[in-house]
Amino acid sequence: MTDEEPIIEFKHVTFRYDGQEGHPAVQDVSISIYEGEYVALLGLNGAGKTTLQLCVNGVVPHSIMGDFEGQVLVNGLDVYDAEVRETAKTVGMVFDNPEFQMSQMTVAEEIALGLENLGVPPDEMHRRIPRVLDVVGLSGLEERSPFGLSGGQQQRLSIASALAMNPKILVMDEPTSNIDPIGKEEVFSVAAKLNKEQGMTVLIAEHEIEVMAAFADRVIVMDNGKVVVNGSPAEVFAQVDFLNNLGLRAPQVTEFGYKLGQTGRFDLKGQFPVVLSEAVSEFGAMLPGGGDSK
Repeated sequence: MTDEEPIIEFKHVTFRYDGQEGHPAVQDVSISIYEGEYVALLGLNGAGKTTLQLCVNGVVPHSIMGDFEGQVLVNGLDVYDAEVRETAKTVGMVFDNPEFQMSQMTVAEEIALGLENLGVPPDEMHRRIPRVLDVVGLSGLEERSPFGLSGGQQQRLSIASALAMNPKILVMDEPTSNIDPIGKEEVFSVAAKLNKEQGMTVLIAEHEIEVMAAFADRVIVMDNGKVVVNGSPAEVFAQVDFLNNLGLRAPQVTEFGYKLGQTGRFDLKGQFPVVLSEAVSEFGAMLPGGGDSK
């Protein structure tokens, strides 16, 4: 990936909200995200995740007042010089509470609203709406009220509304925090499908550690507005003590591997599984009944 141009690039970005005391919401962040990556953004509430995501579509610094320093490039476009309307053609945003974003009488009208704002002709709208509803598994619900959908369906409708813009990047800010387990699975499945089958770049802030371990190519951890860890899931989640000190945790199978290593009975060389299938493969022969211990 090092020979590619990043699709998202933060260069020494700092942002402080008007009237904010203490450390800035984002402090001197420099990271690159490449096309087709699935990047998980982790951190406690107030770590700076949402602010960093709002920089991607230009809401920061254009629509939210504050002091902005540095540069954010999205698909080669400097968001400081571009209007949010222009950035919306490249970046689709999905927030944590889908019901708060909905205002139209039908599912089709909800998707059409954003397209109207971009000046998309009606004929093109009629082509796009069924296509994006099919992608998110809501075909046939065009005339349903958005407020009659389940939480998971509402969030999938939010994703469909974003996809209708034909973005290259999907930014999701804790998209499952207000929906039930079934709805969470629906949303994560759609995001994974878009990433794996369509090559869409996904930047998602989430607290569902096991899911991020399973889907993410890269994990970025933030604390007090700074990026403190940036690497593969295996590299990041292996730092169990460091994450715990931040108030975060590693996947359960990773913590299990870490504790096994601490017993001194197993030499794991600092390499721990991050998903259950890896744990079964790596530890099966080590545990009683699974074969000879090492």
